[in-house]
Amino acid sequence: MMANMVTALNNALDQIMAENKDVVILGEDVGKDGGVFRVTDGLFDKYGRDRVLDTPLAESSIAGVSIGMAASGLRPIAEMQFAGFMLLAFSQIVNHAARFRARTRGGYTLPMVIRTPVSGGVRTLEHHSDSPEALYSHIGGLVVVEPSNPYDAKGLMIAASHSDDPVIFLEPTKLYRLFKQEVPEDMYEVQLSKANVMKEGDELTIVTWGTMVNVVNNVVAKKKNVSAEVIDLRTINPLDEETILKSVEKTGRVMIVHEASMSFGPGAEIAARIAEKEIFHLSAPVVRVAAPSLPYPFPGYEQYYVPNELRVSKAIDKIMSE
Repeated sequence: MMANMVTALNNALDQIMAENKDVVILGEDVGKDGGVFRVTDGLFDKYGRDRVLDTPLAESSIAGVSIGMAASGLRPIAEMQFAGFMLLAFSQIVNHAARFRARTRGGYTLPMVIRTPVSGGVRTLEHHSDSPEALYSHIGGLVVVEPSNPYDAKGLMIAASHSDDPVIFLEPTKLYRLFKQEVPEDMYEVQLSKANVMKEGDELTIVTWGTMVNVVNNVVAKKKNVSAEVIDLRTINPLDEETILKSVEKTGRVMIVHEASMSFGPGAEIAARIAEKEIFHLSAPVVRVAAPSLPYPFPGYEQYYVPNELRVSKAIDKIMSE
């Protein structure tokens, strides 16, 4: 079927609920309204109010109830309407969801997924364009996923629903309806913690994820004189270090592109691991292209904040000249 990210996720959730009666969806407006972006559209009518639950506007409660459900044998999939609002549930996620397996010395797991729209580029208001992957990746015990296309979105969601550890599932708002892609109608998994080498090359490694994957691919397609290998992380934590380092050994040059602020983010972590383990394979310093380390701006200024094709193109020219 041809699907955008919204319909691919909707199809995944439908198949997940049909597969396992212990799966429960909960969140603000996920029931009758089908979610703020209609990702859960139709599921309330099909599976009923006992399995698709509209909750109060209380993110901490949504996370806390999900933790209780998961500890009691259910497999909840919770929706937070926007990543900025999800910070209200940070204590529940960090102090309880992330620590549950360790707290019980491996005696219990916590199979739950928290979905939320992330990133900008669609002229939203404050608290609606956050890129929080670094916050949740820093916490041990959480799996952090961010798809860049409909195929991966469906496969990663199904894999996340089968995980026995809590998964933070970040869905780039800009990509919800940006393009369609052929997506299998049957259930399938995209392996968590395994990056996707989208394009092979031997002169430059570009590591990216989420909204920036399309930006990078567009630039690389125009740079006929540069053989770039493009890696889409898919899962940010745990990081697929093996795929990245193998590519670095081949190309000798690395660029990391992400929409989130540059300081203290996954890009810095990737650069550090490369410096520790592959520094003698590098022909040039690692280059990062990211947003400035400032709060996300008002809609009229986001085009100056979010990395674009011009910035990526100039960065490629710079690293290839060194």
